[in-house]
Amino acid sequence: MIKNKILSPFQKFVKIESFSGILLLVATVAALVWANSPFGESYQSLWQYKIGFSTKSFELNKPLILWINDGLMAIFFFLIGLEIKREFMIGELNSIKKISFPILGAVGGMCVPVLFFVVLNQTPETAKGWGVPMATDIAFSLAILKLLGNRVPLSLKLFLTAFAIVDDIGAVLVIAIFYSGSINITLLLVALILLGVLYALSFKGYYSKILNIILGIIIWVLFLKSGIHPTLAGILLAFSVPVRQKIKTVAFMGNLANITKNIKQSAVSERPILSKEQIEHIDDLENWISQFQSPLQHLEHKLHDWVAYLIIPIFALANAGVLINNDIDLDTALIRNIIICLVLGNSIGISFIILLAKKLRLIKVPTEISNRHIIGVSFLAGVGFTMAIFIARLAFKNDPIYIDSAKIGILIGSLISAVIGFTILRWKAKNEKKP
Repeated sequence: MIKNKILSPFQKFVKIESFSGILLLVATVAALVWANSPFGESYQSLWQYKIGFSTKSFELNKPLILWINDGLMAIFFFLIGLEIKREFMIGELNSIKKISFPILGAVGGMCVPVLFFVVLNQTPETAKGWGVPMATDIAFSLAILKLLGNRVPLSLKLFLTAFAIVDDIGAVLVIAIFYSGSINITLLLVALILLGVLYALSFKGYYSKILNIILGIIIWVLFLKSGIHPTLAGILLAFSVPVRQKIKTVAFMGNLANITKNIKQSAVSERPILSKEQIEHIDDLENWISQFQSPLQHLEHKLHDWVAYLIIPIFALANAGVLINNDIDLDTALIRNIIICLVLGNSIGISFIILLAKKLRLIKVPTEISNRHIIGVSFLAGVGFTMAIFIARLAFKNDPIYIDSAKIGILIGSLISAVIGFTILRWKAKNEKKP
């Protein structure tokens, strides 16, 4: 019974991410079809349409695609930040023993693809693309595992999720250090001071959703204007959201019983509307519920569906539309290198380092996860879509040829990785059924 209570939230998370992966695929196909259809010009012009405002002293006027990549994706990164904080505080990354298995896999999945890219790349103009193949798309990867159903153990899905979270941390650090522009120190310091205020309030146990939203928007704008990519503001803001409730379970249950008793006593029999006393008691109940909920958990729960079902598909629709015809120049070397890094870099890097650590007994792998499971998942880690395209746009922002080439490499490499990983895991599942 206890095990089911622990696993059910994760199983719900897997279900959401899996369906998000399906929507992501639909949005990707729709973007490719739209961009290469007779209406392809409308696809390009839509995302370049400028929205915003400007005054004599301030301007915030950006193309729609940048509102998506800088604005909506900040919410995506905010959710990632909430997940990272939760995992470090109370989840799968809250101890050395728990984190050692996924963290070693993530190190191999980040370092080896980068090494492959540095070795393979021969063009100085594309050297900045080294960060593209290092990020795993958890929505697509979990969607593929979902297709295998009970033929893969739940612990393998837990590993992939924890691995992807560690991988996201690495990608965020790479973006912060290597893919931000020239920095306005004054604006950045103001943003960090405001973040410090939120952290101090959180440490003291004070949390106001309205205050966090207002300061969050200001901090986002300051990051944008300072030259640091504004999505990083989302990550840092997430760390200011408290994990703990304001009141303990025992106190909540005691007050819940009292409020329930008061509602019954103040009931007016056979009337279809509530009495004034009942309304007051229900207001008390809502107040106690808001204090009993973990602010972080509540926000994560509310945002997850919006990010999975709306923000990520919109990002894919806006970014995956690559024009494919003989008249468009593409960098075939960049395409080839990204494919190799996604497919071979991730599979070799992850499986080698985990199997070596397992052999040396540096980590403890769950007994139901076999070596073939590890190899299969290491190929699935080569499915790098959302974060990979995001980094590609940052790396090659001034050259649409390299951006489109990187996108094609990401799409092809991710498809190959998905097919190989799925085949290996499905084959293993069939073999396990044999006596």
